[in-house]
Amino acid sequence: MEQEQENPPAAPPALGVPAHSGRKPPSYPPVPQALPRVSDDPTAAVLPDIVLDGAAHGPLTVRAASVRGDSHRYLGEPRQDALGVSLLGEPGAAELLMLAVADGVGSARLSHVGSNHACRWAAWILARYAEELHECLVTGDADRFAALADMAAEWIAARLTRTAERATHEPAGYATTLRVLLVPLDPAVRTRGFLAVGDGGTALLSDGRWDLTVTEPGPGPDTASGAEPAVIDTRTAALPLTGTAVTRLISTRPGDVLVLATDGLSTPLAGEPEMRDFLRTAWGGGTVPEPADFLWQVQYRVKSYDDDRTAAVLWEAPA
Repeated sequence: MEQEQENPPAAPPALGVPAHSGRKPPSYPPVPQALPRVSDDPTAAVLPDIVLDGAAHGPLTVRAASVRGDSHRYLGEPRQDALGVSLLGEPGAAELLMLAVADGVGSARLSHVGSNHACRWAAWILARYAEELHECLVTGDADRFAALADMAAEWIAARLTRTAERATHEPAGYATTLRVLLVPLDPAVRTRGFLAVGDGGTALLSDGRWDLTVTEPGPGPDTASGAEPAVIDTRTAALPLTGTAVTRLISTRPGDVLVLATDGLSTPLAGEPEMRDFLRTAWGGGTVPEPADFLWQVQYRVKSYDDDRTAAVLWEAPA
């Protein structure tokens, strides 16, 4: 009996190479070309090229990714960025979702160690004060929130310094920025707490419009002209060289999208309209992307922007 021939399976769907702005892609290849060697630096060699994370808590959904920059991929250097997604506080009404991103200072030899420590230790120290931080967000107590943020930054700076000195390293070699967003899980609380040491960016996507100054002093988007803001944070402070945090309390509405990022994403987002349009479409349509799609989207390429790229993005469910 003649056997029936099976049709060859269809190729599985694939996103392919990340999209890019402009007619030509950036010159660096979009995939890793080299890795750090264990013999050169074991702390660098064990770091993954990409970290992908996420969480869903009732009306809040998070996607987070940290990707080694094209130049680091080409030269075999470590990813100096780091991220953290953590749940703080005891089960109950006062729980907080913490999003953290850190960018190791490029000139600091062990900044990849500092950035990872900073994200992890931020969760540890802020968890000790979760109930008090939550109360600050409920009552809008910006002064007390700032005092707690400074205390946390000082603690992280001191611990980084001690860690470096025990390893006979200069503390400046661990230099890193840190940006943190604290979000109450209680949907009735609409205030979010932001603290930062050093540069990076925070953006709000609301009703299809970008506000890139949501945690910065000064005006937000120009709603009259429809212009996009192009102001980014250019501070150069870094842990453990400083232990003082910049803080803001910000309010969001159902349906808003908050983006916490290192300058590998915030800088091209501020300067490249095509990137803003791409991510507005990807993230502002009311549907949270699946993790693999989010990773592909956050790698949108812009010529001359080849630094590590890290983003933690929070979707607020529509009302």
